Amino acid sequence: MSAALEEFCGSVFWNDSFLDRPDADLPVCFQQTVLVWVPLGFLWILAPWQLLPICKSRAKKSSVTKLYIIKQVLATLLMLTAVAELVLAFVEGTEQELPPAVKYTNPSLYIITWLLVLLIHEARRFCLRRDSGILFCFWTLSLLCGVLPFQSLVRRALQAPISDVPRFVLFFISYGLQLLLFLVSSFSDVAPETKEITKKNPEVTASFLSSITFAWYSSTVFKGYRKPLEIEDIWELKGENKTQAIYAALEKNMKTAVSKAQVELEKRKRKKRHRERDPDHGNNMSKAQSQDILVLEEKQPKKKKKDKGDSSPCKDYPRGWLIKTLFKTFWKNLLISVAIKLVHDALVFVSPQLLKLLIAFVSDEESFAWQGYAYTILLFLTALIQSICLQQYFTLCFLLGTNVRASLIAAIYKKALTMSSATRKESTVGETVNLMSADAQRFMDAANFVHQLWSSPLQIILSIFFLWGELGPSVLAGIAVMVLLIPINGFLVAKAKNIQVRSMKNKDERMKIMSEILNGIKILKLFAWEPSFENRVNEIRTRELKDLANFSYLQAVSVFVFTCAPFLVSLASFAVYVLVDENNILDAQKAFTAISLFNVLRFPMAMLPMVLSSVVQTKVSTVRLERYLGGEDLDTSAIHHNPIAGSAVRFSEATFAWEQDGNAAIRNVTLDIVPGSLVAVVGAVGSGKSSLVSAMLGEMENIKGHINIQGSLAYVPQQAWIQNATLKDNILFGSELDEARYQQVIKACALLPDLELLPAGDQTEIGEKGINLSGGQKQRVSLARAVYSNADIYVLDDPLSAVDAHVGKYLFEHVLGPKGLLQKKTRILVTHSISFLPQVDNIVVLVAGAVSEHGSYSTLLANRGAFAQFLNLYGSQEEDASEKNTTGTGNTRGLRKLEGPCEGMEVQERESPEDVVTMTLKREASIRQREFSRSLSKNSTNSWKKAQEEPPKKVKGQQLIEKEAVETGKVKFSMYLRYLRGVGLWYSFWVAMGYVGQNAAYVGTNLWLSAWTDDAQRYLNQTYPVQQRDLRIGVFGVLGLSQAVLLLFATMLSARGAMRASQVMHQQLLSNILRVPMSFFDTTPTGRIVNRFAKDIFTIDETIPMSFRTWLSCFMGIISTLLVISLATPFFVIVMIPLGIFYYFVLRFYISTSRQLRRLDSVTRSPIYSHFGETVSGLSVIRAYGHQERFLQQNESTMDINQKSVYSWIISNRWLAIRLEFVGSLVVFFSALLAVISKGTLDGGIVGLSVSSALNVTQTLNWLVRTSSELETNIVAVERVHEYSKVKNEAPWVTEKRPPHGWPSKGEIQFIDYKVRYRPELELVLQGITCNIRSTEKVGVVGRTGAGKSSLTNCLFRVLEAAEGTIIIDDVDIATIGLHDLRQNLTIIPQDPVLFTGTLRMNLDPFDRYTDEEVWKALELAHLKTYVQDFPERLLHIVSEGGENLSVGQRQLVCLARALLHKAKILILDEATAAVDLETDRLIQTTIRSEFADCTVLTIAHRLHTIMDSNRVMVLQAGRLVEYDSPEELLKKQGTFSLMAKDAGITNTETSML
Repeated sequence: MSAALEEFCGSVFWNDSFLDRPDADLPVCFQQTVLVWVPLGFLWILAPWQLLPICKSRAKKSSVTKLYIIKQVLATLLMLTAVAELVLAFVEGTEQELPPAVKYTNPSLYIITWLLVLLIHEARRFCLRRDSGILFCFWTLSLLCGVLPFQSLVRRALQAPISDVPRFVLFFISYGLQLLLFLVSSFSDVAPETKEITKKNPEVTASFLSSITFAWYSSTVFKGYRKPLEIEDIWELKGENKTQAIYAALEKNMKTAVSKAQVELEKRKRKKRHRERDPDHGNNMSKAQSQDILVLEEKQPKKKKKDKGDSSPCKDYPRGWLIKTLFKTFWKNLLISVAIKLVHDALVFVSPQLLKLLIAFVSDEESFAWQGYAYTILLFLTALIQSICLQQYFTLCFLLGTNVRASLIAAIYKKALTMSSATRKESTVGETVNLMSADAQRFMDAANFVHQLWSSPLQIILSIFFLWGELGPSVLAGIAVMVLLIPINGFLVAKAKNIQVRSMKNKDERMKIMSEILNGIKILKLFAWEPSFENRVNEIRTRELKDLANFSYLQAVSVFVFTCAPFLVSLASFAVYVLVDENNILDAQKAFTAISLFNVLRFPMAMLPMVLSSVVQTKVSTVRLERYLGGEDLDTSAIHHNPIAGSAVRFSEATFAWEQDGNAAIRNVTLDIVPGSLVAVVGAVGSGKSSLVSAMLGEMENIKGHINIQGSLAYVPQQAWIQNATLKDNILFGSELDEARYQQVIKACALLPDLELLPAGDQTEIGEKGINLSGGQKQRVSLARAVYSNADIYVLDDPLSAVDAHVGKYLFEHVLGPKGLLQKKTRILVTHSISFLPQVDNIVVLVAGAVSEHGSYSTLLANRGAFAQFLNLYGSQEEDASEKNTTGTGNTRGLRKLEGPCEGMEVQERESPEDVVTMTLKREASIRQREFSRSLSKNSTNSWKKAQEEPPKKVKGQQLIEKEAVETGKVKFSMYLRYLRGVGLWYSFWVAMGYVGQNAAYVGTNLWLSAWTDDAQRYLNQTYPVQQRDLRIGVFGVLGLSQAVLLLFATMLSARGAMRASQVMHQQLLSNILRVPMSFFDTTPTGRIVNRFAKDIFTIDETIPMSFRTWLSCFMGIISTLLVISLATPFFVIVMIPLGIFYYFVLRFYISTSRQLRRLDSVTRSPIYSHFGETVSGLSVIRAYGHQERFLQQNESTMDINQKSVYSWIISNRWLAIRLEFVGSLVVFFSALLAVISKGTLDGGIVGLSVSSALNVTQTLNWLVRTSSELETNIVAVERVHEYSKVKNEAPWVTEKRPPHGWPSKGEIQFIDYKVRYRPELELVLQGITCNIRSTEKVGVVGRTGAGKSSLTNCLFRVLEAAEGTIIIDDVDIATIGLHDLRQNLTIIPQDPVLFTGTLRMNLDPFDRYTDEEVWKALELAHLKTYVQDFPERLLHIVSEGGENLSVGQRQLVCLARALLHKAKILILDEATAAVDLETDRLIQTTIRSEFADCTVLTIAHRLHTIMDSNRVMVLQAGRLVEYDSPEELLKKQGTFSLMAKDAGITNTETSML
């Protein structure tokens, strides 16, 4: 081979003697062939890929830029130099004998190459990134290879005159041009067309160099340093990283995988059924089965037990598909990162080999200086390339993580939109949000390190291979130690897994109770139940912390094992090596190469268990996600859409149940509804009216029969569902705005008067769950939404119950009735209101889920069936019902609240308990819609733009919810102190001391080792004394062990301390949140408070302790390494100063950006969850309107905003890491360089120590910054929790002054010039009320919207505190006693029946103050006794989340039972009767009259006839008491009251007596 090459270039190809001298050089032939061909070969192999865009591109070429022209000119000049060289060769050939072949071939090769370069430049114009990475690598390679001929030529020119001037000149011209091209290609080339894209995301057009060093991101980092970043400052995502694109890919793969898994599931079920039928089991069947079930339970510890009713304790689900799907979706990313990781892992092992050569160089007197410099440069280059690979690898991994998280969240969201009601019942909203927050997050964390699963074992194997080369078989001793550590580790992992599973369960449970507490906080306050619930949460928290403590101790033990590992391994190996054979002397080369290999080993060995435990946690999450995502979808196959002439909706033998094997809620319904007709559905509570509606919407499980629906649906649910958006967006609900129709709808739905009351009209932002609207307003908005949607069929589930009589009448006339807006549409109206029945086309009477009769009003009356009885029963009260509508009862669970004034006078109705802050009170606000929950509809954006153009006039009260405060700037040092105080200052001190001790021991071990290796020189040709050897081994062992023991001590202590901190902080947060005034909950979305209890407490529990520990050990590690290097080469201190300054600046720049990005991440994360919660609660509405797509899109855009900040954060980390690793590489370079320079004065041992420490420092430097910023980021959680622990409290629960025992004994109430306002900056709501209520008097309170009726109850319970004046109950001023003393002694039946998860008994009596007899008595009086006796668990019957498993009427009766049990001398009745049918209504009224005869009763009325039998009536108007007398007197006076009465059709007290 070499002979052929020698002939080819006409000189020697290789001779070792060239290198064996101080001024070594490479043979000319080698330079002309190998060094030229390597870069060219590289380009030629990879160029075709770069030319592809030309061949297949349909894209338009981007225009020519200055940079492009410069590149092409330089390349053309290069080509000219090559042509010149070729011409030169030909000229020489003609003059004398033929020059060697190389002089022809090389220029020709170059000509072709430069042509290729020109073509590649042209081809890149078709791409968005016009810069070619391959070209950049080629230039780098070419320049590096050119350095050798370059220095050869220069040296030769200096020694003797130049022989071949033309070639000499051409080489330098060519080299210079290549250098210029290299420099030019490091700039990003941006075409004018792509300027816009670049503005949004410079990454897409960044040059190769800019990409690998993340320089394109620098501008963001500087911006972040100058001012806190806003979401607008963050670059957009690339198309392929947007949620939509990722999820589309995942979904495709998911569908196939899930269907396969479902087939498997069917097989499993069949097998199981087969086993159970197997006759061999004979009579033991049940036993075998229970055994079976036990085994199953053991196998799958984490299975949510389905509702107690489920027959088998373990519900099977499609499994094993999720991981496969993720692999299929993200294989490209995985593949590239595997390739990069392989390069990196190979380079990791080059450094120890170079170190070995360097030590040999220092120890050897004979070696040439150039070798030392060569090794130093190689070390530097290795470190540099390694760091570039590592950063690219990490970018890919973290990108994979975020994409996995995004796609999973999108999948969970989509699943929530399509899941069947049975599946939906299995997991509460809280648990589902947990799937989004915790489990998707777990996947993200696992994805970051997934490659360690193969990379760690690979690195371990390679290390062992190289170590064998150094120490021979003695390495086996070290390996034996490692192998022994594996089972210990396995045991720890298994224990940790069990604890993890338990703590997830507790966390779920705690979050569930928390969200219930927050949703029902008003009730807790009114009943003074906070302590009971606080105890419930604390019980769970105690269990959670116990698990956490055990988990931390396990972690401490495993950290201990892992610190011991590398040291024990080296101790075992060195000891065995020395002891086996006395000729084995440990010298510096062996020891430090081994040490640096052991250091390489340390990382994979520490990572492997972490990755394994992360995989374990992910396994738990996989089960949860597979169960959720693989659950049953909504089966709407029973809903047909066939065109049938003359029928809009047709039920054929329809039987539906709520669960597949549950009892049918609707039985054999056969109905035909004619298009354009108005059909009323009536029946008693629980007769299945709402179920009939749900069946039509496809929300129920079909048992037999089907329903045929022709045309689009609009649905008005019983409980209005309102989105957190503007009022206008709520009505448009994503449709285009048609102004004329919109105005018509608003008018018909009686919303105009409300718009006048609202601070910003229809641009008013409505809070979560419609908090700032009254029940009636919500119901009308919900109706307006339906009317605006212009559907064919309207399904109205009792929409008139939440509004009062005359408004109901108005709505019926203008919207629903024969002359209303919807007269041409098919309307199905569930109602309790008898008065409208004569005007409907058809009436369907339901009894126990079956149609007992149907027909027109007159037919049914003539039939004398159930309907006639139903009417006769109530007919007497409503003789003139047909023309004057007096009642508006209904089965609504909605909140009934302020009604807008409609035509003239308005009947008294009431405000809701749900909000203290009614909308009539003007609230501060601004015209901006909240950025995040902007509906995606075009018009809303346009109207938003319009609003932006006009200078926004800040209207007081338009915006209810303030933007979540994002703390900016540096985290206050006091936060760290607060956390450390939580831990305990003594604890903190001793933990720090432990770490200091550990590092002192570490430096000691290394110095001792260095001294030990120098023995090899000292006893060069003599036997090594045995006692010296034993001393060396002994001390080495002791120092190493003390390291580990000190660390164990520190970790154990920190675990204890961290637990104390967790406990203290949660306790402060919880007790404070339960003590803040109601107004706080009205202005703060629950999502935000929940976030404090979920994410932030989780951070304090688990993340912060870890961060603190890592930070301490990194910090100490760096200090000790720098100490060691400085001891070896004191000059290093000089280098350290500039490096330190650079390091510090990078750190400051980075940390401020990173911290802000983390904050943006948590702020942009809340909307994802709150939008999700909102979606889940409005599922039936979204599905009925068929708006799933729009909500999916909205979810995607919310997700993208979050993804954007997460991605930005990842890049900022890489930006930092690559710069810090550069510092690290420089540390290595200088420590090696100084060692080479001071050769001769240094021993091998100390050089080895210095350089091997330096090799280690890069990683530690990186970790230090990472953990500093992570710590700063996570400590924000302390800040956020602290912020809510310091919210101003309401008055104390119990004060010094206790009311007398048995107070109030008479029940007299006096208001003395009582004034109140909602918040200090708002105007008065009650303006000086003065009146007396005598003992046992029955008083009704009436007044128009916003007259201040609810404010009155709020004042009695001191939910609102007086601005002036007092309320005196039985001679006690209520402002002087504790809140609980007051609230426990008053009783209220709230308008909105709120129940909590737990037993029925707990809902009635959470403190267990009453005996079972008393509870049964109360239930009997509330007419629930028979119903409760039917439950198998009776009083211990479990009430589901929000009382979903009881009908609304029953919930209301439970609230009545609560009041009866708690019976105080004063009862406030918050007109609770609108949610029940007339029968139940009568029961409640009678019970209240008989049972509370000797109490003072205040009734806040919704309908006048309920209070016509009161002793006196208070009439409120605009916060003033205008009339106060008996109803008879008031009717005679022609005042406000008599007008209201006339409006409601009441002329004298008798007509309305119930």
